[in-house]
Amino acid sequence: MKKRFLYSSFSMIILTVVSMSVSSCKKYLTEKPVASFSTDAAFQNVTTATDVVLGVYQKLAGDAGYGIRLSFYFSVDNDEFLGPTNNTSADGDRRDIARYGANASNAQIEAPLNNLYAGIERANICIKYIPLMPQYTSGSTSDQAALKRLYGEALTLRAQFYFDLIKNWGDVPAQFVPSADMPSLVIPKTDRDVIYDHILNDLKTAEDIVPWRTDVATRDERITKGAVKGLRARIALFRGGYSLRTTSGMMERKSDYLTYYQIAKDECSDLMNHREQHTLNTSFQNLFKNYVDAHTLDPTYEIMFEVAMGGGSSASDSKIGYYDGPRLVVGSTSYGSSSILLVPTYFYAFDPNDTRRDVTIAPYYANLDGTKAIQKLVSACLGKFRRDWIANPSYMSASTTGTQYFGVNWPLLRFSDVLLMYAEADNEINGKPSTTAIAAFNEVRTRGFGGSTALIGTTPTTHDDFFNAIVNERSFELGGEAIRKYDLIRWNLLNTKITSTRAGLTAMLNKTAPYANLPQSMYALNNSQTVSYSNSLYAATPSATPTGYSKIAWISSLSATYIANVAQLFTPNHGELLPFPQATLSANPLLTQNPGY
Repeated sequence: MKKRFLYSSFSMIILTVVSMSVSSCKKYLTEKPVASFSTDAAFQNVTTATDVVLGVYQKLAGDAGYGIRLSFYFSVDNDEFLGPTNNTSADGDRRDIARYGANASNAQIEAPLNNLYAGIERANICIKYIPLMPQYTSGSTSDQAALKRLYGEALTLRAQFYFDLIKNWGDVPAQFVPSADMPSLVIPKTDRDVIYDHILNDLKTAEDIVPWRTDVATRDERITKGAVKGLRARIALFRGGYSLRTTSGMMERKSDYLTYYQIAKDECSDLMNHREQHTLNTSFQNLFKNYVDAHTLDPTYEIMFEVAMGGGSSASDSKIGYYDGPRLVVGSTSYGSSSILLVPTYFYAFDPNDTRRDVTIAPYYANLDGTKAIQKLVSACLGKFRRDWIANPSYMSASTTGTQYFGVNWPLLRFSDVLLMYAEADNEINGKPSTTAIAAFNEVRTRGFGGSTALIGTTPTTHDDFFNAIVNERSFELGGEAIRKYDLIRWNLLNTKITSTRAGLTAMLNKTAPYANLPQSMYALNNSQTVSYSNSLYAATPSATPTGYSKIAWISSLSATYIANVAQLFTPNHGELLPFPQATLSANPLLTQNPGY
């Protein structure tokens, strides 16, 4: 069972300095603290300071964090998965976000924005007061090391909060001191590059004082050096990538982008030289089924940074496995949402021998006895987080049908991403991939093919072809992990991929190349513990239904209405950012709305 350090501490210390700095323009500061302490009491010793920092971690979890909104609501539609497709008109809610039709009054965008700023406020307090503790410079060796780690964790968490703000809103108001120290909380936007540079510097500071995983005694979800370095690499690639600029209203990349690709390459290279800290699990399926979904720490520590969830509440737990994965069927009633839905062209983008396809995609609902109720193609959903895989505890019982919070952690950063980031950065810097970049790429791909190098094909060696291979491989490896949409934005490929996805789906519907010979229906084995078909996924459907099998709509489940719904309202140079909530704009007259809203 994995050690849960966070939700056990969610009766956390919230400093009186937070409640003292309440302002109408910072709604998140009006939360009522469970326990309130002065800064002297909160930062009295390592134990109390640790409790405060755990309160910073908490703002990554829950409904407003990676429990559902940042992980699922904001990350679709893309060329892998869609949000809920059962709407044909605006709903002012999560479906509008998925369709790129959200506006300033959308019900789902204010809470995550406020939550991220609440995390920043908590981090700012820790960043100010931890170095002021006498033990920070004159305590015992162990106290100094512990406090430096806490300081580095607070810097890293603040960087993550700002990163999430920039990914979704672009330029945002930024403060790097507690609100009580601000002359005014009504402040304009700060250019995202200024924020990026600040947090990249913070992460460099943090990586020098946060210990490696093997240097700490407790196995838990707290940040260690590998997570800091991996996050720094990721943020550097975004700093060097494209983004929608509010001044020009266009997707642009700054001319100094290779400087940041070099940062990413260097960080990833260092991680690749410390395989005793993090490496690939030999099994892609086991990573999710046996570890993430089983509430157990991966012994290879491929998952370098995960958001701890628990406690069964909207503030600290997650709906991972409930909102996105296969539903539970009990009699004539199904439980769960299955709301992160497959884009059929994504299924057929996988090589038939790629084991990641059937982990990433679940084409069934689960019965209580473990058998599979196979669904039509357009009802297949994200499969990495499945109710029928969740264990310790399980929620596959009649008594838990109403449970929505499963305590499943969100994998924020994996070592396979480090390998692919290295390969991408190396290719851009050198104008072609080095042998080390090709080896990193091949390592990820080989694992995906069950360890067989004979099945992975020939890896390109020219810049453009290798980049395109990276674009594809990141999708196969990281599908459904709230990365794809933002990758496409930083590559300035979101519009291209949405357009090509619609074209591919239309070809599939019209039975034209390259989808001319796919099965219109599949024959699924009844009452089976596994997904088993009698016919091929890559050939026309036989006319007769075999005994013991049911006929399931496959390609025939597509429709023109479905295709029109894919990223329905996306407009280039607009949909790459979310609007600021109207309440936030009203409270801060210096804040301007994003382009086109």
